[in-house]
Amino acid sequence: MPPKLDRAQVVDTALRLLDETGLDGLTLRRIAAELDVKAPALYWHFANKQALLDEMATEMLRRMSAGPLTVPDSWQEAVTGTCRTLRTSLLGYRDGAKVFSGTRLTDSGHTGGQHALLAVFQRAGFELGDAVLAFTTAYAFTIGFVIEEQAVHPVPGERAPGYDPDRRAAGIDPQHDLAAAAGRELFGGFEQRFERGLAIVVAGIGAALPSPATER
Repeated sequence: MPPKLDRAQVVDTALRLLDETGLDGLTLRRIAAELDVKAPALYWHFANKQALLDEMATEMLRRMSAGPLTVPDSWQEAVTGTCRTLRTSLLGYRDGAKVFSGTRLTDSGHTGGQHALLAVFQRAGFELGDAVLAFTTAYAFTIGFVIEEQAVHPVPGERAPGYDPDRRAAGIDPQHDLAAAAGRELFGGFEQRFERGLAIVVAGIGAALPSPATER
């Protein structure tokens, strides 16, 4: 008998529940209960939770990529804009970066944007391998940064227990005063830190992977 729900319903429900439960609390059983079906009905569409996460990440990317595709002429602006958009999108979901990290996209809808971004690098004189390395380095920085950011603030405006800089500092040997003081930097100022870190990554790409255009 065909199921009474489709993949899109399951994914939409999973993304909505993600904000309530976080990734650890998101189970196929919980999703099935929300949809008022038995858990085995979900296995018609998804063999396991990882398969569902793959589709959730793909849907997140679809939503992020909705609308006309515009790519700046400058590779620096293209990378910066792409990473900013990615961070903003991931922050729109509780544990969004964890869901996105390590997943396998389930369709090729993203390849148009990927081609356009790599073409910007190519026009700037980068070899394809260097262009891929440049973008994936900036991508990995963004994903990792948001994972850490969402660990501190799983819900916008709320700090998770265990990330209080004063309490952290109180438990550190006074001789390690720099480590104690670092807590305020580690657990705050994420917007400014992201922008500065991204600028460092972009500057590093230009220095370590110089193209003929940047060498002139």
